[in-house]
Amino acid sequence: MDPLAEQHQHQIHPAVRAAAEQQQWANLCSQYLPVEMANCDWKYSRPYTSDDLSQGWKLHIAATILSANNILETIAPVLKDRDVLFKGPTSLEELQKLNSGLHYGYGQVGKFITVYPRSAREARSLARKLDELTRGVPAPAVPFDFRYRQDSCVFYRYGAFKLVMIDGEEGLQVPALRDPEGKLVPDPKYAGSAKPGWVPPLFKSNEVRQEIKRASPLATTFRVFQSLSQRGKGGVYKAIDFSQNQPRLCLLKEGRQSGETSWDGRDGKWLVKREEEVLRSLSAAGVPVSAVYDSFELNNNQYLVTEFVEGETLETVLKKRYRRLRMNRALSYAAELASLLAGIHAAGWVWRDCKPANILVTRSGTLRPIDFEGAWPVNGSDARLWTTSDFYPTTARNMPGPQADLYAFAIVTYYLLTGRLPEENGEVRLRQLRRNVPESIFVLVDQLLRPDNRLDSATVLRQLERVVDEERVPHTF
Repeated sequence: MDPLAEQHQHQIHPAVRAAAEQQQWANLCSQYLPVEMANCDWKYSRPYTSDDLSQGWKLHIAATILSANNILETIAPVLKDRDVLFKGPTSLEELQKLNSGLHYGYGQVGKFITVYPRSAREARSLARKLDELTRGVPAPAVPFDFRYRQDSCVFYRYGAFKLVMIDGEEGLQVPALRDPEGKLVPDPKYAGSAKPGWVPPLFKSNEVRQEIKRASPLATTFRVFQSLSQRGKGGVYKAIDFSQNQPRLCLLKEGRQSGETSWDGRDGKWLVKREEEVLRSLSAAGVPVSAVYDSFELNNNQYLVTEFVEGETLETVLKKRYRRLRMNRALSYAAELASLLAGIHAAGWVWRDCKPANILVTRSGTLRPIDFEGAWPVNGSDARLWTTSDFYPTTARNMPGPQADLYAFAIVTYYLLTGRLPEENGEVRLRQLRRNVPESIFVLVDQLLRPDNRLDSATVLRQLERVVDEERVPHTF
């Protein structure tokens, strides 16, 4: 049994914990964050006063949804005793959005509690005290901020306390600060800087213990030259692997400790470890997934190095065409995808994220499945629903794993044949949207979209192979 699954058998169900923690958060907010503002996703400790600054050093206390209540309960009394203004999200759902980096931008990750000191001296004092109170609590890193201490929950930066906008480049409005002459200038945080050049450091260099720089694979073996994506749980990078006589392109996936921690305790680091396990298992079973080159841990984060496969996602291919595929190409892709799913299931895994965005079309025209962070053992059970809503039935929340993959497969097949997703009411309109589709495909898609479907992937593959042969579709799998 998966160690994490075994561990969670003896813990409270994630949904139950989420409800309890949300209620506790609401109670804490009524005590420590009672001030609400219209159309605002933040709650404040008190209203602004004339003593509050318009800009200066501010502190960010990072937390996951699992540690948020404990951290607020620990630090809020200290902040209230000093009558320091601070804010927090209206709910733990909002914190989850912040930490994902998808809803409010990557730069907002980790910004759980924001503290607005009334002077640099108070900022230094509070940073020391809050770091002491939260020592040892895991937290996501706040991008572009200074960190008080390695592994600290306390981050700091110089910036605006009140929003003032000015015209930036290309006429776009950007937040602003006042420079020493009183002139409004763009806030440097939007250029990835934690303070303007005219502001002296908050701490002396010998006061804040910085991370010890050690030789790492990222400096010696793998050289990143392009960031492909960034979010709370980690980044994906294009890199060069110098471990071979002939340097080669590779894909570097980063899983951040405490990054996007979910109610079941899984974070970005766990997800990358899971993906490595799945890729190695599938590769050994002959499924054409990206080869694993290496993996390592650095600064508490997990890194996975894999083969870089040239190509573009099936989603990109379909969007570029602005119309549906030719019949023989659509059926060929459907049959090849069925073959991939049959191999994944036979190897003992459920993909749980079968969709065009996770299907790579190589330069040779073949399909490669990608992104297995959410994969789960075929015979396992997981309280966490890991899927994309358009590719999972809303009426069957407990559909068995392999059948859920096949439901997603049917949606993808529908998309390949019609150039669109099924209607929201679940009505299957293949006959109206595409003529000359083999009758067996109508029947198969209809059956796979039913919540009570019991076909397995091997049977689906045999049916698709028969259609391909009957329609004389070229085999690409």
